[in-house]
Amino acid sequence: MKRALVVAAALCGVLLASCAHAGNGTPINTGSAETLTLAVFGDWPYGPDLFAAAPLLIDSINSDPKVRLVLHVGDIHSGSQPCTGAGLIPPPMTSDPGYNQAVFDLFAQFKDPFVYTPGDNEWTDCHKSKELKSGAPLNELAAVRDLFFPNPGSTLGGRKRQVLSQAQVFDPANPTDAQFVENVMWEESQVVFVTLNMPGSNNDGLRWTAPFTNEPARVHEATERTAADIRWLREAFAVAEATGAQAVLIGLQADMWDPAAIVPGGDGLDGYTAFVRVLADLSVHFGKPVLLINGDSHLYGTDQPLADPHSATGLIHNTQSVANLTRITVQGSTSKPREWLRLTIDPRSPRVFSWENVVYCDDTTCPQ
Repeated sequence: MKRALVVAAALCGVLLASCAHAGNGTPINTGSAETLTLAVFGDWPYGPDLFAAAPLLIDSINSDPKVRLVLHVGDIHSGSQPCTGAGLIPPPMTSDPGYNQAVFDLFAQFKDPFVYTPGDNEWTDCHKSKELKSGAPLNELAAVRDLFFPNPGSTLGGRKRQVLSQAQVFDPANPTDAQFVENVMWEESQVVFVTLNMPGSNNDGLRWTAPFTNEPARVHEATERTAADIRWLREAFAVAEATGAQAVLIGLQADMWDPAAIVPGGDGLDGYTAFVRVLADLSVHFGKPVLLINGDSHLYGTDQPLADPHSATGLIHNTQSVANLTRITVQGSTSKPREWLRLTIDPRSPRVFSWENVVYCDDTTCPQ
């Protein structure tokens, strides 16, 4: 609890600083009971061929007067598109060195604070033949951090806001947690928000292929990052307890219950089990609404994956029953209709969260 109070104090300081820069006179602090609306999506823009539709999404969100923050849950290009070749001399002929910058420039066009958490396609999977063996995973992750997280504790978007990065308040007992600048936390409308670098591909659980084969490095990466994610998740729930928050919202990329991953030849899901079991225990102890938002599998859906331990999803990670955890998988930009999730938070409501999908283009309006 002492550690949680330290983080909570830092979080409160960040929130107060964010108030000073908000420019709209609305208090943003742990006691605010105001309704808050977010735009949430992932798997976007998903490749150069979809850039033509990008302004339609940006305009749809920017023109919504209720939206005050944007959350992207990972994957900025497809699993059959090259990575940037970061740090490789010479870069592979198959790489696309300028792609991430083009996406960064799109992110900058959103007028509201923009929070992004990485997906597997932009780093863990860059070794694959499908991605043209165009990048070394750790190099690509470093490049993502350098470009999209240059200022720890500050969001992207036109109107920046302050958040708390794990790089700022890591536990001194785990100094390597300082590298996880992408893991952030903030509290608004009596909800603690936390993002985690938890990618698909079984949490970087697949062997990197030649010429990037390095099994000790891959195992070390996945083990170290997952442990840091779990510590950050624990911090988020501890802060929620310490501040009396009404709910916790978790944003990450991986679909940790993807049925396609557990068929013969699938990627598997065992790389998420340790994390999911901690999530289950923390959610039950918290006892208030917990909302998990992920992308990765591209088709919108909502469920309570741990409510029944004997269900198809409950059996995957073998946890206790968790009745207060709800999950949303957001629609990917390659699925139709193309839409984003309008998420409304009302801390005065027993359910806290409500949502609807907003179509930004369909067969008649999307560029061909």
